[in-house]
Amino acid sequence: MKLLFKLQNLKFFWTLKPPNRTFHGHPRLLASDVYSQYESIRRGKQEIPKYFNFASDVLDKWSEIEKAGKRPSNPAFWWINGKGEEVKWGFEELGFLSRKVANVLTKECGLQKGDRLIVILPRIPEWWLVNVACMRAGIVLIPGVSQLSAKDIRYRLQASKATCIITTDKLAPAVDSVASECQFLKTKLMVSKGSREGWLNLTELCKNQSADHSCIKTRIQDPMAIFFTSGTTGFPKMTQHSQGSLGFRPLLSERYWLDSTPSSIIWSTADTGWVLTSISSVFDPWVSGSCVFVHNLPQAESAVILNTLCRFPVDVLIGAPTLFRMLVQNDLSKYKFMNLKYCMSGGEPLNPEVMEQWKSQTGLDIHEVYGQTETGIICSGFKGMKIKPGSMGKAAPLYDVQIIDKSANILPPGQQGEIAVRSKPIRPLGFFSEYVDNPKKTAESERGDFYVTGDRGTMDEDGYFRFIGRDDDIIISSGYRIGPFEVESALIEHPAVVETAVVSSPDPLRGEVVKAFVVLSPNFSSSDLKSLSRDLQDHVKKTTAPYKYPRKVEFVQELPKTVTGKIKRNELRDKEWGRM
Repeated sequence: MKLLFKLQNLKFFWTLKPPNRTFHGHPRLLASDVYSQYESIRRGKQEIPKYFNFASDVLDKWSEIEKAGKRPSNPAFWWINGKGEEVKWGFEELGFLSRKVANVLTKECGLQKGDRLIVILPRIPEWWLVNVACMRAGIVLIPGVSQLSAKDIRYRLQASKATCIITTDKLAPAVDSVASECQFLKTKLMVSKGSREGWLNLTELCKNQSADHSCIKTRIQDPMAIFFTSGTTGFPKMTQHSQGSLGFRPLLSERYWLDSTPSSIIWSTADTGWVLTSISSVFDPWVSGSCVFVHNLPQAESAVILNTLCRFPVDVLIGAPTLFRMLVQNDLSKYKFMNLKYCMSGGEPLNPEVMEQWKSQTGLDIHEVYGQTETGIICSGFKGMKIKPGSMGKAAPLYDVQIIDKSANILPPGQQGEIAVRSKPIRPLGFFSEYVDNPKKTAESERGDFYVTGDRGTMDEDGYFRFIGRDDDIIISSGYRIGPFEVESALIEHPAVVETAVVSSPDPLRGEVVKAFVVLSPNFSSSDLKSLSRDLQDHVKKTTAPYKYPRKVEFVQELPKTVTGKIKRNELRDKEWGRM
């Protein structure tokens, strides 16, 4: 796909300038030599380059700036696990170690430019090294959440045709149980202190590996990553992003939603399988030379998060609404944050009352961001912008966001419709390239001149957007996108289930949760329903990723259907949300 972008057509975005802050005596706009060298492109005076690689054109440039003593003493990467272990890397060390990993992937594993690699790792330093190593080698990275089941892994390996997988010793048995069914899988790498038959140990291979590696030359439209994203029907789609949409895009727009500097320390609690982690913990912070802060967080515990904010100089916190809903349950007056100044929430709408509680107890606003795997950040409450509770801010730079009707007509302020982003005649730089091997779905994502998000919302006269709800059946719980088909497929495998429909149900902590309406087999009609509910929940946890299991189960005699036999999920969903 030919990538074109004319910034001069979007001059109105440049009125959204952030405050003119300084570091090391330089104006905010010149916060980095890396950032400032692309100013002529941002101003529409120069075309986007044909070739670009985030590792060589951004990270290695920051390494040079660091060596010259022109960057603050912040690490580029700062990791803790809450048990006393700590890792700090500057950009120079990040480059050194990532080149070692790149050599492991290319020399030991035989991977070449364009090959696909699945990485399923928790929040450990190796996840970031693998990311950068894949950039250097031109390998297409496919992140996955750590809760994936063997069935989920098999689907991803088969659909993506990935030739390599990297995971932990905990998930290695699940991979082995399906590997024989995945004909393209050639190499298995494990991050572990131990060993396992048939697996290479990434940690051990890196110890003696050379750090001499030449970054491959990549075109700006070359594929960089693939994210599996849930749909309402069928299995998750493969959303492909390019060097431009992930790596170059923040060079044009990062300061508007994140607005970080080399002095910033940014902590995003998002799962490593989410596109938000790539945006908020890789590309956008490092474009500005900021420090990416990571806590291993095997479980999200309020006390751990709050104490971390008190002990470490994190100034930017990014999390799903669930995080803030959980934190405001505590007496926040007992905690004195060391350096927290800016809070951001994304993944699903945040309740206005939670924003008010957080503000009253901490003095800090929560800025909402809205986006999708396909697009990155679409709307945001920028720094310095007036916050309207319940609003997700204004359109992000590079995007012309509108509310449209079923015929792709733009609706006036205040009228409810579908949230859409103009994609024609020029496709925005931050957009995904395609749904891999699914041209039908790729085409269906557009209506007229717009990419349609599938979300309903409104825009007021000031340009602030409000989220109303999904226009389809996707469930967004604690930031996780869950397709009903995946849960229904797992439930229907249980002998007690004749038929089932899965919808979202309101929840005060998670925003919404999975609820399953189940029609039982006659053989199980006299069963203890509480016990059977637990049995069905456990079955789903074992069959697919645990976060997808139905937290609510209701047994019914029949499901509402259309005359053609299709289940009316919208009717069930409306009943759950009190809209009948």
